Amino acid sequence: MSRIKTFNLPDLGEGLTEGEILAWLVKVGDDIELNQPIVEVETAKAAVEIPAKWAGRVQAIFHPEGSTVEVGVPIIAIDTDPGAGPVEESTTGAPASALPTPSAASLAAVEVAPAEGMVEPGLIGGAAPGGRTAVLVGYGPRNAPAKRRARKGDVPAQAAAPAPVAPVPAPVAPAPAVNGNGRVSGPVLAKPPVRKLAKDLGVDLATLTGSGPLGSITREDVQRAASGTPAAAEPLTVTAPATSVASFGADREQRIPVKGVRKLTAENMARSAFTAPHVTEFLTVDVTRAMKALDRLRDRREWRDVRVSPLLLVAKAVLLAVKRHPMVNSTWAGDEIVVKEYVNLGIAAATERGLIVPNIKDAGRLSLRELADAMTGLVQTAKSGKTSPADMSGGTLTITNVGVFGVDTGTPILPPGESAILAFGAVREQPWVHKGKVKPRLVTTLGLSFDHRIIDGELGSKFLRDIGDFLADPEAALLAWT
Repeated sequence: MSRIKTFNLPDLGEGLTEGEILAWLVKVGDDIELNQPIVEVETAKAAVEIPAKWAGRVQAIFHPEGSTVEVGVPIIAIDTDPGAGPVEESTTGAPASALPTPSAASLAAVEVAPAEGMVEPGLIGGAAPGGRTAVLVGYGPRNAPAKRRARKGDVPAQAAAPAPVAPVPAPVAPAPAVNGNGRVSGPVLAKPPVRKLAKDLGVDLATLTGSGPLGSITREDVQRAASGTPAAAEPLTVTAPATSVASFGADREQRIPVKGVRKLTAENMARSAFTAPHVTEFLTVDVTRAMKALDRLRDRREWRDVRVSPLLLVAKAVLLAVKRHPMVNSTWAGDEIVVKEYVNLGIAAATERGLIVPNIKDAGRLSLRELADAMTGLVQTAKSGKTSPADMSGGTLTITNVGVFGVDTGTPILPPGESAILAFGAVREQPWVHKGKVKPRLVTTLGLSFDHRIIDGELGSKFLRDIGDFLADPEAALLAWT
């Protein structure tokens, strides 16, 4: 059994096909342990540290940082028995047994550099079909001797001794001639009437320096030359800096590669938007009592070290509403609808790598305190970029908190495989009719998007109304529903 083991990029979950190498955590020659993190890879889901499958010594690294590698491709070679002596290495510095066998396509792509002084075929000055020389457009003259039909009296080519051909020196561009007036000789720019005037007055245009556009000679130049009056010195003019014209080209554009999380999000959103018929409903709720309940919760001794936010009450409201309307927590499976008795509650999170939706597994079984701890850990892990693919798979229902950006609400797009998503808007103080009087109250707007193949208008409206009822008076809703 070979002591050199090649480690292939594994499938990190949900059929991922490729990953980008963000950073190598080891280098060639390092001794590593079993399950020691060796590389950080960004997949379409998240950034993940991959552990080593064997202990040993790093023999070779096949792909640099920043490269995108397909699943199943070797990324590193590990010597599992470094104490057994040196390993015969290939020209690449990695053991020959550790390197992947090149495919026919990769061998065909190998280019052989031409010998010094030679020009590669097909390039400018190189060989081309028919013994010709490749030029910028088409092909130049043949390198072989030209042929023509024999004429009478011609000596056969075999009998004629080839005359030595003297090397033809490279043409040298003649130096421009300068006339006595300091003007470079060349075509004279002058209109026909000016030429006729110069001929009538006996003035040689070649001796004049034109004062017209592009150095052309004008009638005034000819008349001054004929009268012997020297040309007046041109007044010194200060040219104002030209106003820069706005350009709308590539120099003012930025091109961002679409990959990783952003690429997966784009594919999922496009697939969902054009597969599931979306319907969005809105509900504006007075949440003053809910916010006061949160304040009382924060004051309790056992909750003082817990992160308590309005999103916690929204999550609890959604979980309780699902128990009252189980069909909302389902998936369209073509010939059937799969209603799930567990709720993997997704919380959309904006990160530096893009939007991700990790979920809390079986959130309906958690107490309010356990739910608060789970949400805090989920958000912190997402912002640090350490969310695992497992935490982002299997979601059944999602909440997106657009209120943190100061937005009132939105029309969110369903994550693939889910039938409902709730947008939670900003909580604002607004004038509100309370007990027959207009008073300032804390108000928010909820937006519920749902798959109309599963959830009809009545079910969607009742589900959204129950969420609103809980946020309007949490204590009363808990007493009535539990």
